[in-house]
Amino acid sequence: MSGQPVALVTGGASGIGAATVDMLLRRGFTVGCLDLKESVAGAEYTVAADVSDADAVREAVSELRDQLGPVSAVVTSAGYYEMAPVADITVDAWRRMLRVHLGGLVNVARATLPDLVDARGALVAVASELAVGGGDGDAHYAAAKGAILGFVRSLAAEVAPQGVTVNCVAPGPTDTPLLAADSPWRAKEYLTTLPLRKLATPREVARCIEYLLCDATFSVGDVVNVNSGAVI
Repeated sequence: MSGQPVALVTGGASGIGAATVDMLLRRGFTVGCLDLKESVAGAEYTVAADVSDADAVREAVSELRDQLGPVSAVVTSAGYYEMAPVADITVDAWRRMLRVHLGGLVNVARATLPDLVDARGALVAVASELAVGGGDGDAHYAAAKGAILGFVRSLAAEVAPQGVTVNCVAPGPTDTPLLAADSPWRAKEYLTTLPLRKLATPREVARCIEYLLCDATFSVGDVVNVNSGAVI
């Protein structure tokens, strides 16, 4: 174990998660990851785990703690994206979307909270601008991400007196592998509706996460919208 503070990132293998791992390394953290992949570039230690499985998350966090030490910073970025009209969303699709996004956050928060309280640490959840603005064809994704906002604000109020900050970033469409090359969010017709006329980058989102984790000591239950002006 090193003397550096330990951060845990879920979904650190690509996109926003990978940019966050890189950011945390630059800030002097030792980084551990929970991911479906068994190895994450830059991370000191990775446990392959499905964040929707509460028992697997609890065991993974215990393993990371044994290897790296207590966790003082947490970023929950594991997730996936799909589009479908409401009438075409199956019951299993609704449940999986909620299990991964909301359930994943809840499972990780519960498993790491004792460490965060001891360290007076910080947790940042990754939601989506669709949680605020909704979207045509995005009902189950938007609903799951919207649930994250409610959980973040409630947990923030609960643990703030113990010195733990809990906040959220809500990115708009971001240039990650989650967006297919033919995604409507990449279309010129959509980009021209954004004040900045461009997708967010993973690094830009990670810089907002960095601020909430490391510098925003007075932010509690806040949502930072990183979305090129999609929601103003």
